[in-house]
Formats: sequence, C-alpha cells, structure tokens
Amino acid sequence: MHTITLAIAQTDLLVGDIDGNARRVIDLARQARDRLRAQAVVFPELTLCGYPPEDLLLRDDFLARSAAALRRVAAEVEGIDVVLGFPEAADGLLYNSAAVLREGRVQAVYRKHSLPNYGVFDEKRYFAPGSEPCVFQLAGVPVGLTICEDVWSHGPVEQSVEAGARLILNLNASPYHADKYAQREAAVQARVEAAGVPVVYANLVGGQDEVVFDGASFVLDAQGRVAYRAAEFGEALAPVVFHWDGRHAVPQAGEVAPLPARTASVYNALVTGIRDYVRKNGFKGAVLGLSGGIDSALTLALAVDALGADQVEAVLMPSRYTADMSVEDAQAQAEAQGVRHHLIPIEPAFQAFGSLLADTFAGLPPDTTEENIQARCRGILLMALSNKSGKILLTTGNKSEMSVGYCTLYGDMAGGFAPLKDVPKLLVYELAEYRNGLAPVIPRRVLERPPSAELRPDQKDEDSLPPYSVLDAILALYVEQDKSLAEIVAAGYPEAEARRVLGMVDRNEYKRRQAPPGVKITPRAFGRDRRYPITCGFKSA
Repeated sequence: MHTITLAIAQTDLLVGDIDGNARRVIDLARQARDRLRAQAVVFPELTLCGYPPEDLLLRDDFLARSAAALRRVAAEVEGIDVVLGFPEAADGLLYNSAAVLREGRVQAVYRKHSLPNYGVFDEKRYFAPGSEPCVFQLAGVPVGLTICEDVWSHGPVEQSVEAGARLILNLNASPYHADKYAQREAAVQARVEAAGVPVVYANLVGGQDEVVFDGASFVLDAQGRVAYRAAEFGEALAPVVFHWDGRHAVPQAGEVAPLPARTASVYNALVTGIRDYVRKNGFKGAVLGLSGGIDSALTLALAVDALGADQVEAVLMPSRYTADMSVEDAQAQAEAQGVRHHLIPIEPAFQAFGSLLADTFAGLPPDTTEENIQARCRGILLMALSNKSGKILLTTGNKSEMSVGYCTLYGDMAGGFAPLKDVPKLLVYELAEYRNGLAPVIPRRVLERPPSAELRPDQKDEDSLPPYSVLDAILALYVEQDKSLAEIVAAGYPEAEARRVLGMVDRNEYKRRQAPPGVKITPRAFGRDRRYPITCGFKSA
C-alpha cells in the first residue's frame, strides 16, 4: 500500500484573462508541489479562459490564445501533474475539455459528455459533446476525468470505471443558488453508489456578472461519505491524501468545513458577487442612494462588507415626502458603517422639472408621472456622482419589486449593478437581521417601519401591492416554478390577487430587460436564467 497526495485548487478566475489565469495556475501548481508535496493538482472547469466565456468562444484569436496558454503551463510546471479545463478546438469542432499536463506535454485529454442547456447554461451553443472516457495513471492509481454536468446523471462516471478508473476527478464551474450544495452532494453520492469509487469535486469560486460560484469543493469516499470539504466563497489550495492498495483508493479524512446556515450563505454570495463585479471591472468602489428604507440599508451593509467602508459612498436625497426619520436613520447607518455620505435634497430639481413641464401638463392631475420624476432626479444625481468618482452605482431594488414593475426606469433602476435583483422582499428582512446579528449597523426602526417609496403623502408599498407574505409566495410559484394561474389558486391564493400579480409580472418584462445585472441566489433569476419575450401574446392570467 502507498499514498498519493492530490491538491484541489478552488480558484477565483477572470473570464477572458487567459494570460492572468495561466500565471495563476502556474503559481498554484508550484505551491502544490513545493508546499503540499502533491503529485497532482486539479483546477476548475475551463480554467484557462474562465467560466462562462459565452461568445468569446466564437473568436479564433480567443481559442488560439487559450491553446498557447495550455502549452505555456505544460512547459513551465514540472514535478507535478496539472489537471485543468480549457476550450479545445479540434477537427472543426469545439469541446469543453480537461487536460492532464505532465513534464512539458499534454498527457491526456477528456471531452465533456453532458452539455447543460438550461437555466444559465447554453453550452450546446458552443460545444460538441465528447463520448470517450479518459483514464490516466497517477502514481500507479488509474484516475478518470469528468467535467461538471457529467456527474449529474448516469453515464460518464460509470463509463470511466468500466475503462479501469478507481478514482474520479470532476472539474466544475457549478453556479450557486441557495441550498445548491445539498443537491450537488446528492448527485455525486448517486454516482458513487452506482460506480463504487471515490470522487474529487473541484469547484470554481467567485463572481462572474450575474453568476456566483461558491466553491465548497469536496471529496466523497467510495461509500459516499464526505472526506474533505472546502469552505464556501473563499479560495483554497488543499491537499487530499489517498491510500492505494492496488484496488481501492481510500481518501484519508481531512478538514470538512461546516456549511453556513442558508441566510448566512446567501449573504456571503451577495458579498462575493458585489466584490468581484466591482474589482474585476476596474471600478474604484461603489456609490448608492441611501433612503432610510430596508433595501438600501441592506445594500449599504453588503457593499461595505464586500469593498470596505473607504470604497463606498452613500447619498441621501430627501424629497418633500421624505419623513424626518428616514433621513435620521440613513445618517445613523452611514455613520455606524463609517462611509462618506452626502445630503442632497431633490426639491430644487423636482421644481425645475415641474416648471419645464407646466405648460405641457396643464389641466392634468398629478399621478405616477410626478412620482417617477422624483426617482429620476435621484438617478441623475447618483449617475453624476458615479461618473465623477469612478465608482459604480449600485441599485437597491429587490426581486419582488422587479417582478411586478414596482420601480422606475431611469430612476431607482438606474445604475451598473443590482445586488438585490434576485432577493425577494421577505428575504431582504432576513438578511438584514442576519447582518445586524454580526454587528448592529441597520437602525432598528428601518426593520420595523412599513416599507414605503415615499413619493407621495403617507405612501406605503401595500397601497400598490399585496402584502409581501402573499406577493413573494405567488412570485415563487409563478417565476421560479412556472406554475399556472389555476395551480396557484389551487395552492390557496385568491384568484383575483393571483391574476393581478401575474398580470403585473407579464406586463413588466420590458423593464426587467433594461435592469442592470445582479447576483443570482434563487433557482430561477431574471436575466440569463429566466428569458421571456417582451412582445408576447401569451397571458397566464
């Protein structure tokens, strides 16, 4: 019997930064060899180009640079096997592939069999499926390769075992949503039960546009038990030791990082999404409007945790309808979190627009037009500060509002990134309570006041919307589960209320299409995930 040490590189990569990603691979591979004494290191799916590269894959120069980076890594890393993902152009086709690099050459290549084409995935747009197993020898152990979706159904793992593999390495770029880890582990356990071999699951970590990757890489032994687990939302380079008796590869028990509770996990996902979007896109920080309401309060807390107080700027923009307590609470939070903040009343701008439109609007009663002008005054001020400072403007709208169009185009929707875009209103409150449990920064009154846009006298959200306990439940059924009106009514919701909500969702696709990207944390997010036509004759209600 002898042992082998395999290093898992749970890494945050940048899509398109092929040279930078290659440098990162070379550095981590050398660390794994010298510090961990590993015989091999395994990286995530499409390591060299980042995931998802989308239509960059249609560029010949992109593929050529990826191929050159593969050769560079092979040439510059000695004394350790490197297993990494790359886009492979071969025989007029493109494959999502994994390579084994050993002593200056490509020792073996595996081509992903199962190409996901649902949710945020559209791999069949770019890749051809592979069909053959790939088994290579690592210190006498026959090791099989698979990539991400290959472990979610019967086939590729079992095929590798039939070809002689006694250990499976699975390279992943598995996007996060709440409770995703349990689904992954159950899927891999099913493969382990069917194939009878351990599986190493190496996952990507970090944010990429609307998608975040949580890492949480793990190893299951041949009985489906967790032998190792990396922490969520952090980079890791960790060794896993296997004992080999000539027939069985048995992982030695290692660190098993605890999984955070659901609310903590979602909070960490949002922080990761903000941090990587801002930093990877080269912004100097973030600016946001701080209203004294719950959504902007949570957004400020997330931004500070992601970027640091010195990189976040808040703007208070009261109108004639803003309650004094809103300004007081916003100032209190800004001071508690140590962020630079400004007080810019919008009344002069609102009056100026009113004067400009007075003749055109003569004889017409005030309505939502005037409410929206206030929101757009704020949008202009915030975008001006964003432009001047080089900081990205974070919008503060939540999923409940975005679903039904309770938001203003070019007003509170104006901005570059929407952290709460996929966070329902009730979850906003849960996340705020969670954050205050770490250290109180959001004033108690913000959590307890009825939510209001404060765009007309004594306005409350429930003047225009059902109670959020009802609204969020209907939206979960319709948006995330594709339930029909009849099914929603059968679930116990009044038909008139359900019909009203579904109508609002359907009518406001045009608004959502113009919204900035935001972090996906539910199984069905607007944007890359839920793609509906704007011009559409189908009505669910």
